[in-house]
Amino acid sequence: MHIAAVATLVASLFAGPVASASPPAAFENPVSKDIADTFADPAVIRGLDGYWYSYGTSDPMHEGEGKHHRLPIARSTDLVEWTYVGDAFGENELPPYAAPGSLLWAPDIRYLDGRYVMYFTVTNTTSTPHQWDYSIGVATSPTPTGPWTHQAAPVVPPRPSGDSYWNTIDPSQFTDVDGTKYLYFGGFFGGMWVTELTADGLRTVGKPSQVAIDNKFEGAYVVRRDGYYYLLASSANCCAGPTTGYSVLAGRATSPRGPFVDREGQPLLASRAGGTPVVAPNGDRWIGTGHHAQLTDVAGQDWMLYHAIDRSDPFLDQPYGINERPMLLDRLDWIDGWPMVRAGAGPSERSDEAPVTRGSVHDGFSGDLSAWRDTNGWSVRDGHISGTGTLTARLGMGGDLRAETDLRVKDGATAGLRIGEATATVSADGLTVTAGAARRTVALPGGAATWRNLAVTVKGHTITAEVTSARLGDPQATVRLEARVPLAGAFALVTEGAADFDNVSAAHLTKPVTRPVPVPEPGRRLDGDEFDGRGAGWTWVRQDPAAKVAKGALTWPVQSADLVGTGNTASVLLRDAPQGDYIVETKVTLDLGEDTVRNYQQAGLVAYASDDDFARLSQVSIWNTRQVEYGRELPFAGRLSYGGNIAGPPAKTTWLRLAHHVDPANGEHEFRAASSRDGKTWTWAGVWTFPNGTTPRIGLVSHGGAQPPVDAEFDYVRVYRTR
Repeated sequence: MHIAAVATLVASLFAGPVASASPPAAFENPVSKDIADTFADPAVIRGLDGYWYSYGTSDPMHEGEGKHHRLPIARSTDLVEWTYVGDAFGENELPPYAAPGSLLWAPDIRYLDGRYVMYFTVTNTTSTPHQWDYSIGVATSPTPTGPWTHQAAPVVPPRPSGDSYWNTIDPSQFTDVDGTKYLYFGGFFGGMWVTELTADGLRTVGKPSQVAIDNKFEGAYVVRRDGYYYLLASSANCCAGPTTGYSVLAGRATSPRGPFVDREGQPLLASRAGGTPVVAPNGDRWIGTGHHAQLTDVAGQDWMLYHAIDRSDPFLDQPYGINERPMLLDRLDWIDGWPMVRAGAGPSERSDEAPVTRGSVHDGFSGDLSAWRDTNGWSVRDGHISGTGTLTARLGMGGDLRAETDLRVKDGATAGLRIGEATATVSADGLTVTAGAARRTVALPGGAATWRNLAVTVKGHTITAEVTSARLGDPQATVRLEARVPLAGAFALVTEGAADFDNVSAAHLTKPVTRPVPVPEPGRRLDGDEFDGRGAGWTWVRQDPAAKVAKGALTWPVQSADLVGTGNTASVLLRDAPQGDYIVETKVTLDLGEDTVRNYQQAGLVAYASDDDFARLSQVSIWNTRQVEYGRELPFAGRLSYGGNIAGPPAKTTWLRLAHHVDPANGEHEFRAASSRDGKTWTWAGVWTFPNGTTPRIGLVSHGGAQPPVDAEFDYVRVYRTR
């Protein structure tokens, strides 16, 4: 945007947003539909002006536009309806170290010490002749919309690897409770890393640490919750058109440097890398669900903004061009200590609930003070309120609730919120919660002289106060007390000495979802083979004479063959599938070792309509990693498209399931994948679909490469009716 345009925009936002009295009770995805056909890799922040802002990767925003936007910016009052407000950078506003024609990808936005700081990927620099010598850029601004000032050098420069460069991409900043700033970055080629930053967030300090293995993760986002650091990252290919299986997986640690492990204790740095699913395609309109940002609404509910692909319209313009990835919004639940989108239901086409962005008490101080009592000594100026003493809301609050304010405390002052007979205040001493005789103070790194967000939650007799820079899951101070005084009644701003307040809100606390949605469970057994010599019903596609049944197992040497592409040289062992909902399960032992490259040896289950129309669930060697990949190949626009979704980590012996369901609305065959390392604890992954009118069979595969020789040993195949 031109400077004049920026000035006009800032002036128009000066008074803050005008939120409707009745925010939307429901919405349809994608939430970016009114501003763009594609808005990938979304970042989000609520500005001090009260608006929510989202930032997308550099793509054309509309069909037929043909021109890349350099980090487009949108704003919203409710996180559902968005307005495009311009691009962060104009045509001639690349960083000084960027090569001409460079693209800027995957922004991350933060509010650090009184200014907005944006990190982003720069695809090409002038420092090397290589075409893709990725680096991490950084720019600063006094407002969420600019003007943005590039730093003279990348915060993370290109990192050479032989005659190429590691994927230094997808930045995500995090500030810890001691005030230390970190930056997470990296991708499939080179792994995911964390580095400490200087106090201003613009340069690195010391040596980076690797937190996740290469060839599995990208798009990091870190939050701190209940003493754990959660690393949420995207896995599989972001951009495979109609077969994009992108999804988000999570690990957690007790340090921001890791080691991060999943729900089963599997490290994200291991060759058989772990990862607990957060969101994956569920068989509806959306596939490619990933590269996200997180936020908390004023009622305490977490939400995830992420991109996805409409499987019926996967490309922006011509097929196999730019993938069309609009922005989605869905509820993020925390169940048994792990994040799950919609309690495991996955992406929504329509949500029956929306974020609470306007509480029962709500004031951005753009008008009068009629919502408050005893206003003497308080005045509105520059879009916020300043004063000393107590400013009490006319509306009292009771029950479980959450209240928040942005505040800035002057030298020697103490300021905060009062709820009933408890207070939470910040000062140079830190964050203090007082409830009757109980009192606790924790340090607040960096002090309170710049704008911070104070959020106070009342649940039963427990009061919890938290200070963040911008409400993005990185609390710098947290205090929790059991209160023996009333926590209902008057709601007020309190200060001893001068302080500024803005964006005050109080809302009844959201009741959290604590149970995951049900997953498929096997019921009555219908069919199968124990490989005891009595099995029947199998047919071959290109029979492999090396496959033998003996001693209660099918032993099948991994073939130097494959199904992906037009070659179709691999053998497939098939049987007819039952009608209706069912689960097919196998137990397969495949010793792929660890860390070495054995591309792409694999064995597992297949749902098969033809050589060019199948879904394959197998434990597989992908470069140095061992993964359970749920791949899909299908014909699209005159070509074959292949992409994968990732299930749980494999063991030497891995149990695999495909759960089949016919969608009554459209007759599609939905196959959902699951894997287990012990046959008892199952990790459920994504869904691939087959069109109405097809008749997929079910079976086994063992292929991908013959060197070094290895046998796949199948103990059984069992087919159950789904309970």
